[in-house]
Amino acid sequence: MAVKIKKSSAAGTLSLTPLIDVVFLLLIFFLVTSEFEDEERRLDIVLPTATSATPMISRPREIIIDVDSSGQVFMRGEPTDLVTLEQLLVKAVADNPADQSVVIRADREASFQPVVSVMDVCNSTGVAEYSVTTREGPAE
Repeated sequence: MAVKIKKSSAAGTLSLTPLIDVVFLLLIFFLVTSEFEDEERRLDIVLPTATSATPMISRPREIIIDVDSSGQVFMRGEPTDLVTLEQLLVKAVADNPADQSVVIRADREASFQPVVSVMDVCNSTGVAEYSVTTREGPAE
């Protein structure tokens, strides 16, 4: 006696719901992992090297201040004087009092005084932490 197996019609159709879920997950993955150009990093600045520099794994919410080789201070890609910089940092600290950090990117040809002036403004405005960026490599 032959056994008849009844095939359901549901097994014959392909469910698109899991496929759509996978496509959305891939889309979110690529959006999160792609790198967007920061407006603060448009300036052509040659960073000094340090042997103990480590690359950043994630980008925290921080303010980036650039100092070019002539000593000009830039914030968000715009030339800024120290008075305006102080006003902007006071507002940033008021918005984020405990965790506000500043990264100072100074060209290696810049004199040290503009960098110290920016550090002094950070101290006077109550910035929680600030650092001077270097790039990894042998000392020249």
